[in-house]
Parts: sequence; C-alpha cells; structure tokens
Amino acid sequence: MSKYINPTQTAAWSALKANAIELQKVHMNDLFKSNPNRKKDCSIQIDSLLFDYSKNLINPQTKELLLQLANEVQLKESIQQLFSGEKINMTEQRAVLHTALRDFKYSGIKVDDVAVYPLVNDARNQVKSFSEKVISGTWKGYSGKAITDVVNIGIGGSDLGPQMVMEALSFYQNHLKVHFISNVDGDAAHAVLKKLNPETTLFVVVSKTFTTIETLTNATTCKNWLMQTAPESAVKNHFVAVSTNLKAISEFGIDAENAFPMWDWVGGRFSMWSAVGLAIALGLGYDHFEQFLQGAHAADTHFQNADFSQNIPVIMGLLTVWYTNFRDVKAETILPYAESLNKLVAYLQQLFMESNGKSVDRNGEKIDYQTGTVIFGAPGSNSQHSFMQHIHQGTQLVPADFIGFEQPLYGDMHHHKILMANFQAQTMALQEGKSADAVHLTMKMEGKENDINRLLPYKIFEGNRVSNTLLFNKLTPYALGMLIALYEHKVFVEGVVWNINSFDQFGVELGKEMAKKLG
Repeated sequence: MSKYINPTQTAAWSALKANAIELQKVHMNDLFKSNPNRKKDCSIQIDSLLFDYSKNLINPQTKELLLQLANEVQLKESIQQLFSGEKINMTEQRAVLHTALRDFKYSGIKVDDVAVYPLVNDARNQVKSFSEKVISGTWKGYSGKAITDVVNIGIGGSDLGPQMVMEALSFYQNHLKVHFISNVDGDAAHAVLKKLNPETTLFVVVSKTFTTIETLTNATTCKNWLMQTAPESAVKNHFVAVSTNLKAISEFGIDAENAFPMWDWVGGRFSMWSAVGLAIALGLGYDHFEQFLQGAHAADTHFQNADFSQNIPVIMGLLTVWYTNFRDVKAETILPYAESLNKLVAYLQQLFMESNGKSVDRNGEKIDYQTGTVIFGAPGSNSQHSFMQHIHQGTQLVPADFIGFEQPLYGDMHHHKILMANFQAQTMALQEGKSADAVHLTMKMEGKENDINRLLPYKIFEGNRVSNTLLFNKLTPYALGMLIALYEHKVFVEGVVWNINSFDQFGVELGKEMAKKLG
C-alpha cells in the first residue's frame, strides 16, 4: 500500500504556487504565438479520439511540475493498486474493481482469495443469455406474449448510468422500449406505468442490498400494479433482480434463477459495466453492450500503460488540480455537442461530486486545501443560449470540456456542419476573446459609430478562458464507453493527488438515516 501523502507537503506544490504567480499576467494567445506547434504538442490521440488540451493556462514548466506532483504523491503506485484489486477504499476496506468488469481476459486478480474473472465472465454470459431470450421473444410474459417494454427500477448508480447510456445510444436501440423509475415520488412511477401493458412488461429491480427504500417502494408499487390483472405466479415472468440479497429477492417473489450478481468491490456509481447494465443489454442488444465495455477497456489500458505525459486521464486530472488549487477555480462545465448526451452531465456530476466531495484525507485529517469542483453543463448549442454568458464574461474562471463528434449518426451533414462550427467557435472565442480595437472596428463597419463609446466596455471579451476538446469520429457504444472510463480515471487521479478516498460516500448515507427516522 502506497503512503497517504499530503500534496501540500511536496516540492512540486510549492513550485506550482510560484508558477501560478508567473502566469497570472500571461494571455493564452501569447502562449500560442510563442509556440506555433502548441496544439500538436498538447494533443493526444487514442483510437478515434483526439484530446486537445492546448487551450489551457499552462506553460511547459506547469506541465512538468504537475507531472512531478503526480510522481511525488505516488500516482503510478496507486494506479497499480487500483488494477490489482488492493483494498484502496480504505474506509470501507474494499477493493475497487470496476475495471475488471470490462476486461475480457483472465487477469488472475483475487479478492479475499476468490478469483474475480470467473465471476465477471459468468455474469456477462448470464446477461447475454437472458437479454437474447427477451429480445428474440423466447422469454414470455404470464399470458404467453413476448416482452415489449422494460422498466429499470433503481436509484443513483443503479439508475443514472443505464438511463444515460440508453438515451445517448438511442440510435442503436432495438424494438424494446426501456423506461426508468428512480425517484420515490409516486407520481413519477404511475406516469410510467400508465403507458404499459402488464402482459408485456419486464421489471429489472436493481439494488445491491435489496433494502434501498426508494427502489423497494417503487418495486412494490409495480408489483401491486401487475397483481391487479395477473396471478401471483406472474412475478417470475415479469420481475428480475440485480442484487446480492437472495433471501430478500425470494421473499419479494423473484425466482433465484432470475437474480443477477453484484459485488461489494464495485461502487454504485461505477456499476453499470456489470449486470446493473442489464437494461442496456436489453435495449441495445448484448453485442452493443459488449462494444460499450470494450471501449471502456481501451481507456483502462491507456490509463494503466501510457506515460503520464501522454496519458489523457492523468492530464485531465492534473489540470483540474492546477485550476482548483492554484487558480481558485470552483466549478467546471461539460459541454457535449450531441443532444443525445443530455444526461451525460448529470451522470458525470454524480461521478465527480459524490466521489471527490470530501473534506477529510485518507489519514483522517481535516483538509485545509480545496478538493472537488462543482460540475454542471448542458448540450451545445443549447448551452450557448444560457450559462455560456457567465463563462465568456463572468468574473469566475470556469474550465470547459467540449465533447464533439466528426460524423452525425443520421447523415445530415447540413445540420452537423452548423453544430460543429459552433463547437469550434466557442473554444476559439473563449481563448482569443475580442479586444477593444476589434470591437471598435466591428461597430464602425456596422455603421454604429454613435454607440461606440456607450457600448464598447460591454462588448469586450478578455478571452483567456480555458477549455479541453475531446473529439471522436462518431458516437458509438465503443466511443461512449471510452469517454466515460476516461472520466472515471480522471476522478481517480484527482482523488490520489488530493489524498482523499474517492470511493466511499458517507454524505449520501446521512440523509437516508434521517429519512428513516422521519418516514
């Protein structure tokens, strides 16, 4: 086990403070002028993804010092521990092995002397077999009719991940309609149920302990709805569960053969790569689900093996540390230029803010430096008509990730050229800004000389606003899997540098405890 190192005690931390002071008066435009190859020097390509971090307020010394910081906090050793199954979730004494869920070769990793790969492989085969039965119509409802609708009942990681993926990859969806019930608000559950036919609806109940109050309340409501027209024995045809609590599943009426496994070495917000993603396999088909896993595995391989200077999650995580701790940044925005990625931001918001919203380090000490940023965002170009005003001209620096795709899914290049023109224009405008001279000239050419003195201050853009570009060839299951896994590893990098445990969530538990007392 590597040491738990306070980053503020490293030599790199002190040097980065000095570097930040030096860069305060440097404009990004000057960094590009001083190095014509800056974009090439600050770009990394893996598969069909180009990651461009050239539009950041860093110079070569900054990057060198950030990499030094990574080495001083023993990031390499921590990555090895992550992939080897050591119990790096030290507060809960658990391994963190979501990466094993998308590994298709025998690794030999064991948790408490139990080999992980056979468990994962068996679960994948179970998901494949079951999803193929439902999709083909072999699996029947109680009245002998094939399934037409699937309802995923879960909350948090048991809901948001599968829901996000199904919306993001709706282009690839088969004939099954997939619905989601998560909120304990009964109106939400009944709004879904009123659209469905009990004879042709399959419910997937996802709860590790099968005790989550929201999930069990919703599952019971759905069971009661089914029982209004179906016999008690129909539960085995219409309910399956993803859980570890076989006793509770059986008491609910779900057949043990229709139970899919979960493990305590996979946290909820990292779990959709497991049988928690059953709704994905049902709605997209198992082949697409496996491509999704393969894309994530490619990101894992890159993270584990690439030199830190060419390692996308490492660079992304270190940049967040740079802005959070040395430029007083409090928030970051994520801007996917694809409407189908509408729920991606909410998913990443949970991933980052539940993981790294911590104020006690791994030594049990109160932290006196900033950790975690507020994550928000929305699809472009919608976001350009809302909060982007704040990012362009507000008083706070808000780093932005722009996520784009070179090819549209439906082949409409007219729309896509306009979309991507906006994508490129926003990153350029954030960097370059618009000077007083440029504003003056524009207004003069528009015949607005009389308004120049009055409006000039309002139309100046200082620029020097930072962004990363993640540009894929096309939105595929493979690309989405890679994208999400890269962000997962970014979370890990930040957590190691900040010396916090990114894998517990005691802040989530307190509200549950109080709700039980009041409920």
